Amino acid sequence: MSTEAGLDTEEIPEQPTWSRWVVIGGTLLAVLLIGATAGMFLTRAVDDDPAAAVPAAGSVEVGFAQDMSTHHLQAVTMAGIARDRTTDPEIKQLSFDIERTQLEQVGRMKGWLMLWDRPEQPIGAPMQWMTEPMTGHDGMSMAPSSVNPAGGPLMPGMATDEDLKKLRSLSGRAFDVFFLQLMLRHHQGGTSMAQYAAGHSTLPALKALVNSILTSQGAEMDQIKLMLSGRGAQPLPA
Repeated sequence: MSTEAGLDTEEIPEQPTWSRWVVIGGTLLAVLLIGATAGMFLTRAVDDDPAAAVPAAGSVEVGFAQDMSTHHLQAVTMAGIARDRTTDPEIKQLSFDIERTQLEQVGRMKGWLMLWDRPEQPIGAPMQWMTEPMTGHDGMSMAPSSVNPAGGPLMPGMATDEDLKKLRSLSGRAFDVFFLQLMLRHHQGGTSMAQYAAGHSTLPALKALVNSILTSQGAEMDQIKLMLSGRGAQPLPA
């Protein structure tokens, strides 16, 4: 109790750290569920059209939803590591924004897969839905996937197991810079996947999601480049 101007006031204790993370975790879970609900709602709206058909297994729509969900979830994992470890407020905010945005998008895609009665994960290697070369963010042709010696095929831009191990081993400025480098490369790969899917699908819900991905990740890529420059660092080599 403290007294000021003759009135008794109670000091409000600071919210404990664990409590703040519970709130953040609950917020992110709610975002995922909202995305799933939106995905199912939009797909049901399309299904009400007699001309609309459920995408076939192996189609661009199903493959994109399966692979981009996995791609997004790695970004969410890296962002969670950064949010918990960095002391840089700018990177903490970027990390939370990535988690929130990409979880909502994952929810949408998983909602589609549920209504289409398709598995959440593809059978076999990723990117089988991509039958033509993919143009990267720099205009160069990109292969559908690269090989991660420790964990099998990877989609464009994804971090390898060694990348993630290195990220977890760093701290301070070195951690911040490597996180930004990995996330920029991750966004660039995801952007190319989204552009390919939009160019090979007529599904309105997919095109709407791609527009959301390109808008959010485009702004974040510009921000990350500025953040790297401000820290005297460059993007990873192509």
